[in-house]
Amino acid sequence: MATKKVAKKVAKKAVKKVAKKKTVKAKRKPNPAFMKAMKISDALAKVVGNKPLPRTEVVKKLWQYIKKNKLQDAVNRRNINADENLKAVFGGKKTVTMFEMTKLVNKHLS
Repeated sequence: MATKKVAKKVAKKAVKKVAKKKTVKAKRKPNPAFMKAMKISDALAKVVGNKPLPRTEVVKKLWQYIKKNKLQDAVNRRNINADENLKAVFGGKKTVTMFEMTKLVNKHLS
């Protein structure tokens, strides 16, 4: 009789674990506004190309450019040191934080 009680408890715990795993994470759908191709300004086109791209792709290409040219600050990795092409995009600023960068890049997209 004692073994039946133990078996029931183990079975209940297993059922609860399975139920929790199913409801843990729902898949997110991307916002279609981020996937819309945007026109790129001439200053930004020097860095990422002149074809219309979604905002997410523009940021990816910008980071590829920054890493390829080693423009990320060595001490404070959140800062980007602009070269001549990026200074035009950043409004003449020499150093910009990565959070500020996305705000400044948005002005070059329409």
